[in-house]
Amino acid sequence: MRIIAGTAGRRNIKVPRAVVRPTTDRTREALFSILSPRIEGARVLDLFAGSGALGMEALSRGAKSCVFVDGDRACTKVIQENLRTLNLGGGSVLQADAVQYCKRVQGDFDLVFADPPYKKTAADRDFVMELMSEVALQQAVAESGLLVVEMDAGVNFVCPEGWSELDARKYGGCAVYIFEREDSV
Repeated sequence: MRIIAGTAGRRNIKVPRAVVRPTTDRTREALFSILSPRIEGARVLDLFAGSGALGMEALSRGAKSCVFVDGDRACTKVIQENLRTLNLGGGSVLQADAVQYCKRVQGDFDLVFADPPYKKTAADRDFVMELMSEVALQQAVAESGLLVVEMDAGVNFVCPEGWSELDARKYGGCAVYIFEREDSV
């Protein structure tokens, strides 16, 4: 896995063993070509950060800062190591449950990435709906900010209240949705 473009472009990053489904280079490249006008100087939040590839891609392309949140200690250690190796400033790493973090998040983020574990069965936790229903997360997204969510392409997704869907794309088995706060429309 590598950073696609920017100051750390074409450099490899480590991926923790705990990450079973990192966002592919192809998906990141397509996503960042959509988001490119919004990256420079952006304040970014990377939830369920895993390898941290999304947030590091944003930092490499000129984002001002990125908060990486993941509940797995191995993931947060690898993100810290990758930030040092790539010499990417502006990154801070928190080991925390992403949904719990969103209940108390404060900030004014221009861009929020969420790549939670996919819901495979009806009994599995629906992280996407939990996150998007969290009022504190809606308030932490800047008025003109975006929420980018990656999920299983096979899921019939209905946008929850408080958000407006701007774009949806499928890349193989994953779907990427881009939302803005409903009050931004």
